[in-house]
Amino acid sequence: MVSAVEQLSKNANWGAFSKATELKKRIWFVIWALLVYRLGTYIPIPGIDPHVWDGIFKQKGGGLLDMFNMFSGGSLKRMTIFALSIMPYISASIIVQLATSLSPKLEALKKEGESGKHKLNQYTRFLTVILAAVQAYGLAVGLENLQGGQGSAVIDPGMFFRISTVITVVGGTVFLMWLGEQITARGIGNGISLIIFSGIVAGLPHALISMLELGREGQYSFLGLLMIAAMVVGTIIMIVFFERAQRRVLVQYPKRQVGAQQMTQASQNHLPLKLNMSGVIPPIFASSLLFLPMTIVGFSGMDAGDGFLADLSRYMTTGHPVHMIAYASLIAFFAFFYTAVVFNPDENAEMLRKNGGFIPGIRPGKNTAEFLDSVLTRITVLGAAYLCFICLMPEYLISHFGLPFYFGGTSLLIVVSVTMDTVAQINSHMLAHQYEGLIKKSRLGKGKK
Repeated sequence: MVSAVEQLSKNANWGAFSKATELKKRIWFVIWALLVYRLGTYIPIPGIDPHVWDGIFKQKGGGLLDMFNMFSGGSLKRMTIFALSIMPYISASIIVQLATSLSPKLEALKKEGESGKHKLNQYTRFLTVILAAVQAYGLAVGLENLQGGQGSAVIDPGMFFRISTVITVVGGTVFLMWLGEQITARGIGNGISLIIFSGIVAGLPHALISMLELGREGQYSFLGLLMIAAMVVGTIIMIVFFERAQRRVLVQYPKRQVGAQQMTQASQNHLPLKLNMSGVIPPIFASSLLFLPMTIVGFSGMDAGDGFLADLSRYMTTGHPVHMIAYASLIAFFAFFYTAVVFNPDENAEMLRKNGGFIPGIRPGKNTAEFLDSVLTRITVLGAAYLCFICLMPEYLISHFGLPFYFGGTSLLIVVSVTMDTVAQINSHMLAHQYEGLIKKSRLGKGKK
């Protein structure tokens, strides 16, 4: 069944788009905001020797460091003011959401509406600053300990370098947090997702050129390049299919008395439950949590084979069984957790009861809530399995066949999902604009009569 938004996207034309002034302003705001972000990914942290750091990163890179560099849009590799990217904010959001589900006080605060949501956002911002400061200080100390073939990556180590690095990096993270909120409020789509999306997309051309260069040098055969292209296309098709998949629960509404004499007709509708209701949140949250301990490991300056941290570093290499199991477990956990956050069976069952709706064969109230919960649990199992497969299978191929990291399942999932969500929101704005135009025309017609 084609939705109204999909019908509009088929019938949309540039003339209708040119008249949507508010939509154009929002799109231009997003473009300029992302350009500002991309410029910031090239502003280096003061006191870093870029040539020495580039050699150290090539030596230390791999696994989660490459993934984090991808999420940061190359900022980590260039060691810029956005080196931590938006990850501290994501980690803070995870902690606040987990605390909300465990603490009755925070749960009550969440139910207060807009004022409660504002307070929870403030807690998230404060926690973001704390996490960013801790990670930035660890980054500064780790940089001082790292030694490359040409010496230390830090030109003048000491307390002044540490303080300046903490201030610079925390300021960059707070700016990205603010920029993401502005994009969400004044632009189109989710600001945080679009920031991560733009960083991944910016690295795709270089990754494609690198892969073709490896093919020219003979490391990939022509057949191998075709297989990689087929795998990427197949992954994209699979993502689109599963992101659009949904379980439609039939809901019926009986005849109702409205007013003194008017009677509404009986009708039926569907309650759509998406197979992957959590979207791209589980892979991003899982990556963010996995990188927290690796912040210490990746910049510890330890030699291979030195103690527990070095062993942990090897375990967290892309394709290692421990990394795959930890990543899959976190993805599955956040798939269930975030689905429970965005869809409450009890609230939806109560809403149906108040509106006179019911699911055929299921009694309203508690039985309806239990039915919705059981359906949601079954489809979330499939959704979590899909996310694990999409994110882990390409990573396994990356580790064994040297595929560029930007063609991994996590990056493709984010790019495709964010693109679909943004296009859907653009189409929704155009639909609303066309409805407003029709209403204005009808009012003008009545005025002339």
